[in-house]
Amino acid sequence: MARPVGSKGAETQKLIRKAAIRRIYKYGFEGMNLRDLAADVSLRVGSLYNYIPQKQEFLAALLTDILQELLHDWASRLPATDDPVERLRHFVGFHIEWHTARKEEVFIGNMELRSLSSAQRRQVAALRRQYEQILQDILTDGQKRGVWQLPDVRVTTFALLSMLTGICNWYAPKGRLSQAELVHIHEDLVLRMLNTEALSAAASR
Repeated sequence: MARPVGSKGAETQKLIRKAAIRRIYKYGFEGMNLRDLAADVSLRVGSLYNYIPQKQEFLAALLTDILQELLHDWASRLPATDDPVERLRHFVGFHIEWHTARKEEVFIGNMELRSLSSAQRRQVAALRRQYEQILQDILTDGQKRGVWQLPDVRVTTFALLSMLTGICNWYAPKGRLSQAELVHIHEDLVLRMLNTEALSAAASR
């Protein structure tokens, strides 16, 4: 993606990204028309090419940026504990809060990998693995300490991520349950799925 310099260029780039996310979420990447996108941000199509010289490269950069922001936000909120139960609870809360707040970007990240080239998919997949590894490391640590006994840590990692990310498909900010209530429920669910010893340890704190 081109990176125009200057405050005006940066602001226009933010507007394009926001409008593009909306359109990709609604119509799919292949259905995102650049002429319509240009109209969304009051640009001529020719001017839009200064920011999106190549549509597929734009998508790759968008997905890369989203994952880098996810990793950065996690790094800025690392829990101040080495206890695997508390770290797991913290991860569950972070994952739900971040993903429900950005459900359009999450949807695009899950659905539009197919629109990337093989090299672009590998780049994005590498960043996804970095995030998956965070949870896997927590589960591995708990396994080594005897907090829980999992038949396969990697499979458990994927299962938990699928469950937690799936909340984005039905969560509504004005729904029956608040985000905080959903976090509490899923913290409890995750610990119960692992074992009651972990649940008891968390409840006693």
